[in-house]
Amino acid sequence: MGIQNFPPSLQPIIQQGFLEREFQAALHSRLGYRAVADREEFAVGIGETLTKTRAGLKPSVTTPLAPATNTNLDNGLTPAYFGVEQYTLTLNFYAATADLNIVTSRVGIASQFLLNAAINGEQAARSLDELARNALFAAYFGGNTRVTTALTAAQPTIAVDDIRGFTNAFVNGVQTAVSASNPLIVTVGSNLYTLIGVTPSATNNTTAPNGIAGTLTFSTDVLMSDGAAGSSVQATTGSTILRPNGRTNTSLVQTADELDMATLLSAVAVLRSNAVPDIDGAYNCYLDPQSARQLFNDPAFQRLFQGATNANAVYRRGMVNDFLGLRFVPTTEAFVQSHPAITGALIRRPIVCGQGALIEGDFAGMDEADVAPKDAIISMVDNVAMVTREPIDRLQQIIAQSWYWIGGFVAPSDTTTSPTTVPTANNAAFKRAVMIEHIG
Repeated sequence: MGIQNFPPSLQPIIQQGFLEREFQAALHSRLGYRAVADREEFAVGIGETLTKTRAGLKPSVTTPLAPATNTNLDNGLTPAYFGVEQYTLTLNFYAATADLNIVTSRVGIASQFLLNAAINGEQAARSLDELARNALFAAYFGGNTRVTTALTAAQPTIAVDDIRGFTNAFVNGVQTAVSASNPLIVTVGSNLYTLIGVTPSATNNTTAPNGIAGTLTFSTDVLMSDGAAGSSVQATTGSTILRPNGRTNTSLVQTADELDMATLLSAVAVLRSNAVPDIDGAYNCYLDPQSARQLFNDPAFQRLFQGATNANAVYRRGMVNDFLGLRFVPTTEAFVQSHPAITGALIRRPIVCGQGALIEGDFAGMDEADVAPKDAIISMVDNVAMVTREPIDRLQQIIAQSWYWIGGFVAPSDTTTSPTTVPTANNAAFKRAVMIEHIG
């Protein structure tokens, strides 16, 4: 829509670019989760989903070639190939709008126009940050849950609080539904079982944020002792979740299990053991203000900075030196959950992320000519489109101010990094972040 179609009182505002600058300032969000995502452009004309393939490594060769076998055309060698894994990025469309009546808002038309733009910008920033958070946590909740209904006799099926991370197993790098021909090894209580089926509950009574309650079916009966209510359930490929004092599931966290430096150092150790690259020299730790308060109250943390020349900067800015290897990023969007067993208590969840923990795909065609004609008032700010539509109602009084984003977030897996290729690595499917659960 051309500027010339707007009322004369609004044309100077648009021409001076006030609206675009206001929108951009509002998009500078302090929420944080989106900042950890590596951004990739989703090309035009390739559909709504994109599957990317990541090549793995080959095992080290530490055995010398025997001279007796160094014969024939193959020299006694057997070809070996590297593994691959795949992850899928899906495009979705997100948008919101607000109307402005230039007659009823006549007295304060300029400020109301800019205020709408600022509020739209904040909404867009918060929406994308929550989408990033949900994608990140969905992967790093995976493969960790607990029994919700105690077994009264040994049987192959148990009810659990969250089935995420149990529904698929990787086959040649591709996530494939768990079945009898594609099983997954799971620890229930104290013993290993072979998972062959997963069923979501008709009524989703999960306590986990965005979780999916359901049942797990194994190839053999689960012992009553393993199937007791509250027993921990973990897939061999489950993501690493750390809790103070070694608690093995959310319901077992106690009132004394506050966030401390030892748990954070353990998270750093896990990431380094998995060879996860840092982000500009440190791992990002996203945590809410209450988690930060507990940490700064930890005696070990306090002793670390007693007499240190940078102690004031650490406490003032919330930044930690290279010894810890962490960079704190405060956020108010962290998941906070009511404790499943302790009335009035809360579970808080900081997450420590390395480079590549999340990928953002932005559709390249958001501002193409056929979507945004050259005379349209559309501004692209931080890969979000801001749209201002001229009055097209009968009285030419109502202006629409909108935003939209076409894209998606995905947490890529790292199944090809294993103890075979990196001796200190674990078997988690998702290795580039470590979630921490503590009382709050």
